[in-house]
Amino acid sequence: MSTIYLKDYTPYPFRITKIDLHFELEETRTHVTARSHWQRVAAGPLRLDGQELELIAIRLDGRVLGADEYTLDAEALTIAQVPDRFTLEIETIINPAANTALEGLYVSGGNFCTQCEAEGFRKITFFPDRPDVMTVYTTTLVAEQAKYPVLLSNGNRVAEGRRDDGRHYATWHDPFPKPCYLFALVAGDLDCVADSFTTLSGREVALHLYVRSHDRDKTAHAMASLKRAMAWDEQAYGREYDLDIYMIVAVSDFNMGAMENKGLNIFNSRYVLASPDTATDADYVAIEGVIGHEYFHNWSGNRVTCRDWFQLSLKEGFTVLRDQQFTAAMLDSAVPRIDDVRLLRAHQFPEDAGPLAHPVRPQSYQEINNFYTLTVYEKGAEVVRMLHTLLGPELFRKGTDLYFSRHDGQAVTTDDFVQAMMDVSGRDLTQFKRWYDQAGTPHVSVQRSYDAQQKTYTLTLRQTCPPTPGQEHKLPFHIPLRMALLDGRGIPLPLRLSDEAAAVGGERVLELTQEEQRFTFVDVPGEPVPSLLRGFSAPVKLALELSDDELAFLMGHDTDSFNRWEAGQQLALRVLLRLIETQRAGAAPVLDTAFSAAFARTLADTALDPALIAEALTLPAEEYVAEFMAVVDPQAIHQARQFLRRALAAAHRPALLTAYQRLADAGPYQIDAAAMGRRRLRNVCLGYLVELGDAEARGLAVAQLQADGNMTDVQAALTALVHSGAPECSEALGAFHARWREEALVLDKWFAIQATAPLPGTLAQVQRLVASSDFNIKNPNRVRSLVGAFSARNPVCFHAADGAGYAFLADYVCELNALNPQIAARLLAPLTQWKRYDAARQALMRAQLQRIGALPALSRDVAEVVEKSLA
Repeated sequence: MSTIYLKDYTPYPFRITKIDLHFELEETRTHVTARSHWQRVAAGPLRLDGQELELIAIRLDGRVLGADEYTLDAEALTIAQVPDRFTLEIETIINPAANTALEGLYVSGGNFCTQCEAEGFRKITFFPDRPDVMTVYTTTLVAEQAKYPVLLSNGNRVAEGRRDDGRHYATWHDPFPKPCYLFALVAGDLDCVADSFTTLSGREVALHLYVRSHDRDKTAHAMASLKRAMAWDEQAYGREYDLDIYMIVAVSDFNMGAMENKGLNIFNSRYVLASPDTATDADYVAIEGVIGHEYFHNWSGNRVTCRDWFQLSLKEGFTVLRDQQFTAAMLDSAVPRIDDVRLLRAHQFPEDAGPLAHPVRPQSYQEINNFYTLTVYEKGAEVVRMLHTLLGPELFRKGTDLYFSRHDGQAVTTDDFVQAMMDVSGRDLTQFKRWYDQAGTPHVSVQRSYDAQQKTYTLTLRQTCPPTPGQEHKLPFHIPLRMALLDGRGIPLPLRLSDEAAAVGGERVLELTQEEQRFTFVDVPGEPVPSLLRGFSAPVKLALELSDDELAFLMGHDTDSFNRWEAGQQLALRVLLRLIETQRAGAAPVLDTAFSAAFARTLADTALDPALIAEALTLPAEEYVAEFMAVVDPQAIHQARQFLRRALAAAHRPALLTAYQRLADAGPYQIDAAAMGRRRLRNVCLGYLVELGDAEARGLAVAQLQADGNMTDVQAALTALVHSGAPECSEALGAFHARWREEALVLDKWFAIQATAPLPGTLAQVQRLVASSDFNIKNPNRVRSLVGAFSARNPVCFHAADGAGYAFLADYVCELNALNPQIAARLLAPLTQWKRYDAARQALMRAQLQRIGALPALSRDVAEVVEKSLA
């Protein structure tokens, strides 16, 4: 396979002033005519990307080209001789119904829709499919009116009408130049839910949300989320919407979460549809976040876009930060930040430590679809968040204002973004840009010392970063470390460094820019407890030796909510690692009394946000514990965690039962932060109680399940029963399936609950489920809910010593390789971590990777992952 390098970037030699697209839509034979106007800006032939297209005709300035005037292969159409200014008209035929890869134009549930990011437009017509080629689009759609009454594309609708043959048409014009990856069309039989939004300048924007008719009652939250996102973006970033209409379409077959096509966002239905009986609180939060994310892209991605795909985090990292800020503002809680960090640590940190590690701005790729990663998105967001921390909110806002105004209508780079921050702040952020170019998770170790006589407190910080593929040695990062020093009551002390004249507030940001730096604070009246990396101010692994008592103190007193939770997680992690060693030594495990006491205090603290208590009582995930083992032992991790959960449940059964009963909803279902927090904590308590396996605890779960109050409680009860292996689980699963079989998104939950059960026999059950009529391998959501959930979220079963889990995953990767290479490549992630396990598991995982790699028609998506994993 060929490799594309950032260093080889050159601008495209032509500019396109406008393009008119005409679609005669038929499921198996859609006729596309693309008429475009060109100007040469540099020497070179005209090369147009194109895949899986049937070429009908090419006209250059109205003249049909002969076959000897162009060359055509499986990847491109090239015309060697063209004038400096010309009009090009290309006719192609495509087969949307056969497009199982869901890239370009395809059919979903009888409706036409598109996905052009990253390189799907080349499956629609011959075109320079790269983000730095921007032009103005006018699109006409023609289709049978009875089957496809709704015809949508980017921009504003400028014409529509009927033809005599039972077909109708609609023409859409987008006045803002855009790259082809933002092109979209939808045609189908859909209901429109309409609303409007008045911008700060007084413009009224029509809001249209398109769904299948039977889903109309599940759209209220999505529409309300969109309006909140529009208002928040005006207030927080000064960004106002620019078209007359904003449209969202929900489709059932989609490789991603959603797509920010200009004015016409296409969404995976799971991020649009919600009602209390079908969606959980987590679903409601996710819908609001994704709705916000795609809307925010209108400026951070659309009006200002990427010069090339190496700059993907320019739009995605920045926009993820924006949606994280939006979610935190809507919930007014520390829990969203905890969720952000939990995701980063459980999945991005291993990515950074594995064979597929890459910088936030990669230097090369073979298949760009493989770089829609947590590193580009979530770590990219952390990089932008660090800029916010270093500059402060006012300067950061000035920097984004400058960035948007300076580059509106342009395709730019991450360097341009950082330059805007440098220009408004006067700071040299050259070293900071290493975050974009160096892979890996930095490790920051801390040594502390207190001089009681001099009343000085010294922190010595050292940073290192492990080698990653292609980057053996790393230069020091610029790391912002938010910190405070707490006195015996948990109150932050005034902080004055030895070279400063006056103390500043109780929190400050230390900037670690060297391999080792020392910070000495003066006038410290007694030895404090350090609270470091507050709010998780940098995506690093922090090594600070705190005693169990100090962690318990921070767990109960830290004024930073994130660090309060973090102290509990570190204490729990320490307890779990000790239990693993106890098991290995053949000794009987016992419950740590100090940790048990801290658990009890947290459960009893009614002054805390219930959602934060729920997070504090939740033990670190098995995947996170694995990060602290030189050789991962999935069975030992699971046994230690299960022992601790059951021991805590037994020790605190009365308190857990009291809290469970106290937190019952009083009144109708609400989706505000307070109500969601109460349900979150109540269901954590239920999960612990059902671990005990007694009839009374199981009865609570059965009663909650049968009460059928809302999907949050129903799913929590069903999960508790199934994951504990309760005798009632079979009947409960059957009843759930009977009620929700026709609701695809709810049935996905049913699949995932069974796939993630940490019990013997789970793989056999998953194999029965994939053979059932309810499973559809062509639907990405269904594949993720079963194959993906088992392999990525059930470590103890997936990593069974016999390797059966590995073979199961490889079987489906092989099958999906031919159907949907994007999904196949993403499913592979658990196998890429094979070097972290014992020799026997390594051999089994490696064998499956080799089996996949030997496929005769291996897709580029899968081939790149396999090749790098085995290197």
